[in-house]
Amino acid sequence: MKVGVVTFPGSLDDADAQRAVRLGGHEAIALWHGDHHLQGVDAVVLPGGFSYGDYLRCGAISRFAPVMTEVIEAAGRGLPVLGICNGFQILCESHLLPGALIRNDHRKFACRDQRLRIENNRTAWTGGYAEGAEVTIVLKNGEGGYVADDATLDRLEGEGLVVARYLDDNPNGSMRAIAGITNDRGNVVGLMPHPEHAVEDLTGPGTDGLAFFTGLAVATFA
Repeated sequence: MKVGVVTFPGSLDDADAQRAVRLGGHEAIALWHGDHHLQGVDAVVLPGGFSYGDYLRCGAISRFAPVMTEVIEAAGRGLPVLGICNGFQILCESHLLPGALIRNDHRKFACRDQRLRIENNRTAWTGGYAEGAEVTIVLKNGEGGYVADDATLDRLEGEGLVVARYLDDNPNGSMRAIAGITNDRGNVVGLMPHPEHAVEDLTGPGTDGLAFFTGLAVATFA
């Protein structure tokens, strides 16, 4: 599969995401924030970083980048889209996912190996995991607290749209310890931790993040 990885001004993890895509068995296609086309890719990753320096709200400026017009339209047609950290923030600002990400409740930047539970393995990005699998993936954020109103939270819980949940403790004050969510269709996933930093034994906490990328083929060609 051809998986596009978007680079915004201030993206930090685009090269890491491209490497994870390749380790997952796919072809990584570099997309630029100013592009007006997606080069025929089969999926898109919005990587982590500080797009446009996070000078407004995180992801609020990137939401209006030309490439996001194409991503939003393609996601509506079912294109798999994964937003990681800042990418998750962009998905919420774009209204592809509900809720918002705010400053960590302890007001400090969190950087750690974080245990998660995969709550939903029926998305385009989590089909490589067993439901309920417990994994360890890198977390690094300053504005990673997921918030939404009670009605939205209840709908996410009731409809099985919570993709991943923090275990052991809550590193950023996310409501109901939510680490990632999906849309109704399951093609758009936002995740605050960084699976692309857990794809090789040599670096990071192991390879627990790799299935986010290998599982894409499982979901698409099942």
